[in-house]
Amino acid sequence: MSRDFQATIRVGKSGITETLVSEIESQLEKRSLVKIKLNRGLFERKDVSDVWKYLSEQTNSTVVLARGNVGVLWR
Repeated sequence: MSRDFQATIRVGKSGITETLVSEIESQLEKRSLVKIKLNRGLFERKDVSDVWKYLSEQTNSTVVLARGNVGVLWR
């Protein structure tokens, strides 16, 4: 949970695509933790928890940290 652990995935204006999900899966296979950062304003604040839930379901992983626009997935 260190702040030194940099985000390796950034969700930009294209949003969540199949390519993004496959990249997350690829990184989860190489290392079991992936830190993801969402661009501000991309999703409504109330929808961000649904985004983390969706990504964890699509990648068969678990959300271990979700704070604002930053989340960490673990497999």
